[in-house]
Amino acid sequence: MQFDDDARLDTSEVQDVRGSRIPGGKATVGGGFAGLIALLLGLFFGTNEFGLSSDGSGTPATSVSSAAQVEQHCRTGEDANTQQDCRTVAVVNSLQDYWTGEFQRRQGRYSPASTVLFTNQVSTACGRASSAVGPFYCPGDRKVYLDLGFFEELRSKFGASGGPFAQAYVVAHEYGHHVQNLMGTLQRAQDGRTGQNSNAVKVELQADCYAGVWARHATRTPDESTGRPLITSLTDADIRDGLDAAAAVGDDRIQEKFQGRVTPESWTHGSSQQRRQWFYQGYESGDMAQCNTFR
Repeated sequence: MQFDDDARLDTSEVQDVRGSRIPGGKATVGGGFAGLIALLLGLFFGTNEFGLSSDGSGTPATSVSSAAQVEQHCRTGEDANTQQDCRTVAVVNSLQDYWTGEFQRRQGRYSPASTVLFTNQVSTACGRASSAVGPFYCPGDRKVYLDLGFFEELRSKFGASGGPFAQAYVVAHEYGHHVQNLMGTLQRAQDGRTGQNSNAVKVELQADCYAGVWARHATRTPDESTGRPLITSLTDADIRDGLDAAAAVGDDRIQEKFQGRVTPESWTHGSSQQRRQWFYQGYESGDMAQCNTFR
């Protein structure tokens, strides 16, 4: 995965609060990928039954870091080719450019979503969360939250092969949720049910498919600063890394690894095979209309 060295990165789409402190105590959401469902369900039902706490304001309470590292050193595509946080900025830029154009093509309007980089814990409109929850999208403030330490966990804890595009897949999946939120699809997960045929799983698989759709068009989506694609190269090896990452976070693989048995009735994200299948369907077709997991 390579970026155009001369492209200018738009750091305004990424809020860097790494090293900031949350006023008022510890984050109270955990539980790995189940935590994402907890965040979403807590928002949909307006309750704290999943252990969420909030300052009641509906806006993040995190103090903004004085460092704001990405604004200082993430300037160009060359920076994205060498630094992980800058690569995240570049991926976010590419995603927003693609979905803006795709919504326009469909006579719609895409509202950008910023990404918040944090360490350890963060406060959101969906409640306070720890890094243990993994990357997540909060519909309440329309932001993606990401602790970059997760990418090392994806490799060391979940067994993914890693690589830059594996990381890009994770970010693209979360922006898939933003697309669902704009289209009204995300709300289908609000029934609170789990299981391999649940709406929660279908929502997650559709986000995987949308990530694949973006990947298909990433090297053809023009960047505003140059008029050329920000991402200049995606190889077959990159796509394999994305497929491997999707499989690594399948419910069946996670359950087998951490609890020693597979319980499909508690699935929230789908099996490894399903996640690979839907990401690849999006990539192969390049058409979000082919991402209807609810059929």
